[in-house]
Amino acid sequence: MTASRKDQFDTIVVGGGPIGQAAAYSLSRRGARTLLLEQFNFGNQLGSSAGVSRQFRIPYPERYMVKLVKQSIPFWDELQLRTPVPLMKKVGTLWFGDPSVHSTEGNIGQAEKALKAENVPYTSLTAKDIEREYHFRDLPSTYTGLFQADGASIDLKATIQTLLDWNRASPLVTLHDEAPVTEIRWRDGAFRVRTPLGTFAGKKLVLTPGPFANSVFGLLGFRVAATYWNMASAFYKKTRPDIQYPTWFVFQNPVGANGNQFYGFPEVDWNYPGYIRVASDFVMQPLDSPAGRTLVPNPKELAFTAQWVRDHMTGLEPVPQFTSTCLVALSKLANKELIVDFAPDHVPHHEDIVVYATGWAGKFVPLLGHILSDLALDGKTPFDISHFQMGRVYFHKAGKEKSA
Repeated sequence: MTASRKDQFDTIVVGGGPIGQAAAYSLSRRGARTLLLEQFNFGNQLGSSAGVSRQFRIPYPERYMVKLVKQSIPFWDELQLRTPVPLMKKVGTLWFGDPSVHSTEGNIGQAEKALKAENVPYTSLTAKDIEREYHFRDLPSTYTGLFQADGASIDLKATIQTLLDWNRASPLVTLHDEAPVTEIRWRDGAFRVRTPLGTFAGKKLVLTPGPFANSVFGLLGFRVAATYWNMASAFYKKTRPDIQYPTWFVFQNPVGANGNQFYGFPEVDWNYPGYIRVASDFVMQPLDSPAGRTLVPNPKELAFTAQWVRDHMTGLEPVPQFTSTCLVALSKLANKELIVDFAPDHVPHHEDIVVYATGWAGKFVPLLGHILSDLALDGKTPFDISHFQMGRVYFHKAGKEKSA
């Protein structure tokens, strides 16, 4: 494999979703000549960036996560300066349900402690408060909740477009979509990355391939231990135009095959105006690989979600419309943490390979881009990512795979 001078870069980013776009944005702002490679088209609906809305919320059961979300706010503010299109709609975050439940999202009581520790204001709620103020109904009297006013719905499509527009305009960024990586080798002082569009050389690698992580990692001889959720969601028509919901999550114990945990979004003008998005925060059958994904939601998961809407939400027709799926890779940690680390030690020049793998990261997009650029260019970051540097546990040796 050979690369001409014009095909040589300071950093090559593999994976052109929002995290990869944010990494290229941050790298270029630091003066690094950057190549961004995407196996599909930019803005595709085939990975974990499917859909156009994400929740921004500060409540977390861990203090370090609350702190990290707070630290992300100036980076969102900076990115907002790049576009006249609002990147968020602030509506608040509502967490409610059974106070004894510990889910992949955490626990209500633990979140209250973490918010207090980080001096984040919030309001504690009873079941009656939730029904009176937030349009839910017929909740068990034992349910409790919290409301945090800074929660918002992220316009993910506008976020990606803002980053993509910057990267397209930057003289330091080269963008190639429809460019799956088929080989990575270290030779003559650089990583040689082969694609159908040619071979490119880079001094550093930033790997952000989302749920297709192992197809890329396998080229370097390692894998991440992950499970894959093909998550289902749908939009429900508003019958009362005056009703607006916050972003919300309900904590409940499973009932048989029903995971019984749901979350939702407000009505927004960029995504089916007149409709509210509600989704299940569980899957009945996790996938072993992204090859099993489908764009058609599991009908049982949709039915369980529609039943929740019918029983406990006001002002909506309980009939799922405009359905979709989103494929996400999750670590096998109990709370499905992010993994942000360097490649494992057995990989040649692992200290020059930065990896983001697994987890829900929509609320961290601009901050994660900055952190990844820090790691690539400096080998460290001032942000506390110690809880995410789990490669020693979840990265394993593997035979190289054919393509990415």
